[in-house]
Amino acid sequence: MRSPPIDYLIYSLLLHNWGFFDYEHRPAMRITRKRDLRDGDAVWRAQALPRIVGAPLRRSVRTDVAVVGAGISGAMIAQSLTQAGKRPLIIDRRRAALLGSTAASTALLQFELDTPLTKLGSSIGPRRAGKVWIASRDAVNELRTRTAHLKIEAHFENRPSLYIAGDVLDAKGLKREVAARRRIGLSSEYWERSALRHHFGVDRSAALLSHGNAEANPVELAAGYLHRAIQEGARFHAPHDIIDIHSTRRGSTLLANDGIQIEARHVIFCTGYEFLKIVPPNDNTIRSTWAIATKAQPRAIWPQATLVWEASDPYLYARSTVDGRVICGGEDEDFADTERRDALTPRKAKRLETKLKRLFPNIDSRSQFAWTGSFGASPNGMPTIGAIPGYPRCYAVMGYGGNGITFSMLAAKLITAAVLGRKSPDAALFAFK
Repeated sequence: MRSPPIDYLIYSLLLHNWGFFDYEHRPAMRITRKRDLRDGDAVWRAQALPRIVGAPLRRSVRTDVAVVGAGISGAMIAQSLTQAGKRPLIIDRRRAALLGSTAASTALLQFELDTPLTKLGSSIGPRRAGKVWIASRDAVNELRTRTAHLKIEAHFENRPSLYIAGDVLDAKGLKREVAARRRIGLSSEYWERSALRHHFGVDRSAALLSHGNAEANPVELAAGYLHRAIQEGARFHAPHDIIDIHSTRRGSTLLANDGIQIEARHVIFCTGYEFLKIVPPNDNTIRSTWAIATKAQPRAIWPQATLVWEASDPYLYARSTVDGRVICGGEDEDFADTERRDALTPRKAKRLETKLKRLFPNIDSRSQFAWTGSFGASPNGMPTIGAIPGYPRCYAVMGYGGNGITFSMLAAKLITAAVLGRKSPDAALFAFK
């Protein structure tokens, strides 16, 4: 266990077994960095959104498992824990659930990481990279199976994906990529320019067509998992902003800004892109991104409503919705300043319209919705999931990269296994350094 700060040494004398400790004269530190995670009108607001409001705690409590954060990761982990017989206590600093980055997601549910398999293999070794990609594939399959089993209505649709040549992988690079995928049992097809033009109307030198991906409405998906967790015994309390934590080998005590204390044997932080100060940064950064959605035009959608994305950095991507709108996103920037981010939305929306029109000339690319958000990026496109060094039985989910919802399901599997004391063969792949 890490050496605690001197004020912890003093106040730990006040802690007796599982008794609450006294913060009355102690300066509190905020353990999460608050962020304005999104702005604008996301396309999901065109529909009636589910609203799950938490009831505030009246007094300090004890629980076996506390989940901090009621977004997509917190919802999936809570549901997984209840399925395993636990009754987690979920808390969020906002009055209602799903008000963070989940509502800004475009929900391309892919096993393909932002970092190509060949590039990841060069970074962490081909064997480990292959295991990471297989774990991502398995997470998408679990997401598909579990969502259907729970009868969650979230406009979940299976979709192929089209990965088109760009400045990260050209046609030759895509040939190497498809060979690497096939070596680990992932089937992708290499398409040349003529086939792309004929079948999709896309004028690029090459692309990879892959199956086994999906799309959904992210707010409905998260709400479905959270509702199911609550039905199965989870408790949701909000608003409670956690500002401090004290950990021992027996468990942890969380202090909220309103004085409420929560004692838990296990604590799981699902705070998304609001970085935890107690978590090693692992070279993760916060970036800004933008997205648009067009009017409904179902007859103009390309074959199979394929998920489309570029092998570029930053990359452009597109998908459709069930009512025939086109969502297009990208134009990522390496900064986190929210005022600057929000001010750029009109200009970025126009650039996305132009790029979408260039990619699919038959689409009316004019936007009816435009929004922006902050998201976490990791150097290799991999998430970080697991135990927080120096904080026994405390875990963090940092699903950074373009596969956030896929990584949320991966985290649900890994964290549930850890809480139950079971070893997972994939845990070491995503653990903190």
